[in-house]
Amino acid sequence: MQEKFILGNEAVVEGALVAGCRFFSGYPITPSSEIAEAFSRELPKLGGVFLQMEDEIGAMGVIVGAALTGHKTITATSGPGFSLKQETLGFASFTEIPCVVVNVQRGGPSTGLPTMASQADLMQSRWGTHGEHPIIVLSPSSVQECFKYTITAFNLAEEFRTPVIFLMDEIIGHLREKVRIYDETEVEIINREKPQVPPEEYTVYKDGDKLVPPLASYGTGYRYHITGLAHNRHGLPSFSSETVIKLSERLHDKINKNLDKISIYNEFFMEDAEIVIVAYGSTTRSAISAADILRKKHGKKVGVFQLVTVWPFPYAKIDEFNSMKEIVVPEMSLGQLRGELEKQIINAKEKLIGVNRIDGYMITPDEIIEKTLRGVK
Repeated sequence: MQEKFILGNEAVVEGALVAGCRFFSGYPITPSSEIAEAFSRELPKLGGVFLQMEDEIGAMGVIVGAALTGHKTITATSGPGFSLKQETLGFASFTEIPCVVVNVQRGGPSTGLPTMASQADLMQSRWGTHGEHPIIVLSPSSVQECFKYTITAFNLAEEFRTPVIFLMDEIIGHLREKVRIYDETEVEIINREKPQVPPEEYTVYKDGDKLVPPLASYGTGYRYHITGLAHNRHGLPSFSSETVIKLSERLHDKINKNLDKISIYNEFFMEDAEIVIVAYGSTTRSAISAADILRKKHGKKVGVFQLVTVWPFPYAKIDEFNSMKEIVVPEMSLGQLRGELEKQIINAKEKLIGVNRIDGYMITPDEIIEKTLRGVK
């Protein structure tokens, strides 16, 4: 273990390298550019590949292709670039190709506020690409978590053969903190399962009880077909109702039946809480500070629930908050997270309190405190 004083964006690179990532492709875009810059320095030292493409569409396609050759791959972008990646992200989801996509959120839409923060890509991270598809999205609230949960993102991508989105925001990306860097012997590293049968017996989407089929690497003697069309167990196009339904159900089941491994959250001051602040990303930091002040200065029993896994959404856990007097939801958007909570909270209009900013600046503890003390209006 070593300690470094680095940016959140740089901690992502440290985590990816420890996880075994040796391939990055991207296109420079604020506020994620430090990720590409750090990879360009570090990957050649380890025999890896850094590749700047002509645009974000090409960068996404390249990491998908490299992943099929057996490499752990990653790309990094922000708002407009994330939009450009959506079609290929859907392809990777449907064809079950593991990779990590970092989105360091900035103000939008369009060019928006390129150097300022936002959390308005929450719904896009879930529904940005078309069709019924599962997705895993993680969001860090500190530089240490950037390192820790980048490793987790790779582990989940490899274990479940799926793209994983790492949803940061500009504040965390450009925050500098001391970070403990652990090597691969000190953390859990998961690698994709490889086939245990000879090439002539291998099927890339084998049916049966196994929700996550083994993935052979191109160039190792295993030949198989990959297509964005609905496909059968051999990867060949099929429009059979039975095949399409079975494929779709398995894609969702491999996520929904493993929520105990995928769903990550942190709780603060929740033992006796009567009011809960639900937050993710950098806003979590303001939420914890606000809860501490509300307890010490105002005698309010306030707790904080931090979403690390924001998708799949922890609906079962949110059910427990129906017993709370109030639920405060601070977010740098007009209410995307609050809207998801409204689906689960009984009498939501009487309990949910939104704390919102869309001007590129972070939500302060004082803003959360003021709204909490005011209550539902």
